[in-house]
Amino acid sequence: QVQLVESGGGLVQPGGSLRLSCAASGSIFWIYAMGWYRQAPGKQRELVAVINRDGSTNYADFVKGRFTISRDNAKNTVSLQMNSLKAEDTAVYYCNLDGRLWAGARNDYWGQGTQVTVSS
Repeated sequence: QVQLVESGGGLVQPGGSLRLSCAASGSIFWIYAMGWYRQAPGKQRELVAVINRDGSTNYADFVKGRFTISRDNAKNTVSLQMNSLKAEDTAVYYCNLDGRLWAGARNDYWGQGTQVTVSS
């Protein structure tokens, strides 16, 4: 099994910053990519940012220039630095791991989610 533990959510004013972190543990054989998704009330879950094992990244257009994703392959952690936050960034943010367990197939794994609220 894989456990993804997220931290760093909270309440912040518009224009402020937050840093989300996610640590993966368990019987992980290989990680292809780690990333962050978000889901606002009444909306579908959407990609925020993904970082591949080779360090290449992919960002949603709505966060380009404001958010930065980073990863520590040795520690199986991924972080999301969020700057210039807007009210529309309010959502539950989920950590995602695209990987393979020992003797297992490639699969997606999800954290429990952490609430980010941007409000004055």
